[in-house]
Amino acid sequence: MKLMPTAAIMLALLAPAVPATAADGDYSATIRRTEYGIPHITAKDYGGLGFGYGYAFAQDNLCTLASWVVTLRGERSRYFGPKAQSDDPAKPVANLASDVYYKSVAESGVVRRLLARPAPVGPSDELRRLVDGYVAGYNRYLADTGVANLPDPTCRGKAWVGPITAGDMWNNLLDLDRMSSSARFKEAITGIAEREAEGPEPKPAAGSNAWALGRQATRGNGGMVLADPHFPWQGIRRFYQVQLTIPGVLDVSGGSLYGTPVVQIGHNARVAWTHTVSHAQRFTVYRLKLADDHSYLVDGRAEPMGEQEVEVTLPDGTVSGHTLRTSRYGPVLAVGHTDEAAYALADANAANLRAADEWLAMARAGSLDELRAAQRTHQGMPFVHTLATDASGTAYFADTSVVPHVTDAEAKRCAEPSPVPGLDAYVLDGSTSACLWGRDGDAVVPGIFGPGNQPRLIRADYVANSNNTYWMTNPAKPLTGYPKAYGETGTDLEPRPRVGLDMIAQRLSGADGLGAPGFTLETLQATVRGKRNLTFELMRDDLLKLCRAHRSSSGPGADVREACKTLEKWDGRATLDGEGAILWREFFTRLGRPTKPGEPVFSPWRVPFDPARPLTTPSGLKSDDPAVRQALADAVLYFTSNRIPLTLTPGQAQSYSSIPIPGCTEGEGCFDRVRTGGPLGTDGRYPEVNTGSSFMMAVALTPDGPRTRTVLTYSLSANPASPHHTDQTALFSRGGWVTERFTEAEIAADPRLETVTIHGGR
Repeated sequence: MKLMPTAAIMLALLAPAVPATAADGDYSATIRRTEYGIPHITAKDYGGLGFGYGYAFAQDNLCTLASWVVTLRGERSRYFGPKAQSDDPAKPVANLASDVYYKSVAESGVVRRLLARPAPVGPSDELRRLVDGYVAGYNRYLADTGVANLPDPTCRGKAWVGPITAGDMWNNLLDLDRMSSSARFKEAITGIAEREAEGPEPKPAAGSNAWALGRQATRGNGGMVLADPHFPWQGIRRFYQVQLTIPGVLDVSGGSLYGTPVVQIGHNARVAWTHTVSHAQRFTVYRLKLADDHSYLVDGRAEPMGEQEVEVTLPDGTVSGHTLRTSRYGPVLAVGHTDEAAYALADANAANLRAADEWLAMARAGSLDELRAAQRTHQGMPFVHTLATDASGTAYFADTSVVPHVTDAEAKRCAEPSPVPGLDAYVLDGSTSACLWGRDGDAVVPGIFGPGNQPRLIRADYVANSNNTYWMTNPAKPLTGYPKAYGETGTDLEPRPRVGLDMIAQRLSGADGLGAPGFTLETLQATVRGKRNLTFELMRDDLLKLCRAHRSSSGPGADVREACKTLEKWDGRATLDGEGAILWREFFTRLGRPTKPGEPVFSPWRVPFDPARPLTTPSGLKSDDPAVRQALADAVLYFTSNRIPLTLTPGQAQSYSSIPIPGCTEGEGCFDRVRTGGPLGTDGRYPEVNTGSSFMMAVALTPDGPRTRTVLTYSLSANPASPHHTDQTALFSRGGWVTERFTEAEIAADPRLETVTIHGGR
């Protein structure tokens, strides 16, 4: 590899495998499994805790992590072919594009440099021990079992399965932090186009719902949290449910993303927290004014582009060579080039390993103040809002995520046109140092906004977010005045955030039929299980007007009378047996299409969005518009021509591992939404559910300790031969929850308790 001496930003982008560090002594951990196989891991130190966690995780999901390690090492082309699709659950690309990208990560040295830094920029000693122990535990399970005897047929006996290293783990943590930035642009960075890939369309991005309820919103006057992350149902970005305990030091329970040794969403005895994906800026694109083919101008002086040579091994043993170019800002993109300009990607998470330590510190927090202090210390949240509460019943929201320091004035002054459609970032002038990112005095690293500039709100009633921007966190106190890099204010909330805020308002007033006002753990669960479809609620009256107009005649191209009867009877809930739910989805989906190719998307709303009324607009249906009538006729025609019953239900149309799944889509205004892998087939079935509610957690912090209900929608194990492959999925299908066992007494009382103590060398 040749890396020319240019910018420090690109040098911080990507990294090599690093062996686990050695230490004296042995690892020891106890793994107890309760209902649904949920592991509770106890050890006397961080190394032992990681050892137990790595071992337990490997028992359930070794194949998923083994495949991802092949990805992180840039070896997918060798084992699976260069044109097959990668195992990235968010945006799969051709294996060759994936390998070139991750090889550049592995060979740039960023992880090595970060490991040489003290905390908080580099990892803490505790996190290092956790990672080393996790690697040792995974490898111990693999050595004990043997590749040829693995219980999961997905990778049993495969040549690509082997021991992992601490470097693999650090690279996974880095890649998680860059999931919403550099990792999205593998093709643009490598120049290997998506059209070379084979397989299904890229899967949708992650989202989430989250509520933190304060003492004024709860019946028991303590804090409550609802966590409902909407992450992929396959691959490395699934959640694993676990409790991690070092007596007297750490006791945390919740959801932990595959291949990470910390809990991302969870609670301890006194604090609970969750996250939603923030759509703040994570990167900027810099327009480079070219001096010649190999250099660009900054402040009138030519700077040479760096070059990184990357080689990828193919199945026949030959090598595919690629040259990537770099700049002071970051990688030079392979798109948008002209004779005069090129474009570079500057990623605020390029050298961020701080998130894991932040989650570890949050897990140890004994109060909301201590959780906030952990966030100020590490400043590593890569792309998420945080919502939290504690036993005092104080509710907290903040966008503490990593955001490039670009003020509104700088964004306007330095703006350049986007090089290609879809680069939804600030494009800035790279020919002047006046357009470099700024620095806050309270920021832990240069180039990002510090805590003093971050949107935040503390309330005694509630804070809520469903991937909307921060301004409607609580309608009683709209947030404004923050840099636009965090998101716009005064914009359409969209249906899913609106229905979430309405669910809270109805519970606080008692108008939802669930009893006296205020949240209990039971009414929180019932609220979430409601399966409301907000767009149907808002458009129903106008839809029925349209139906009455066609009561004695057919619509344009199809007879809509039976469809109207079905929709009139439907209660607007996307339950398993909701007759009309799928018909509505197909009609509503067609409403959002352009009326003609090349024309703007049609808006079906009768009352447009009004920023002065964000909770009640838009509303109604343009029932007299020919496009609306045509959309209904087209939907009905699809059903009738394929002999699909108009009463098709979610339980009949959508499933995961052959288990029927309730719910509807985000665009329809469904709270705990689901997405499928494609459109409704002519057989009346969607492709398998691939994204949606994943690790759901409802927790009440009481004087007697936490009371918690959870459900892992796709279950604990990706292994199809495991008894825990779909057991929680079946529970989720019928609206059930798991009563969490957190205390020693609760764990010991499980009649199905299984306990094993494992030991291993360091």
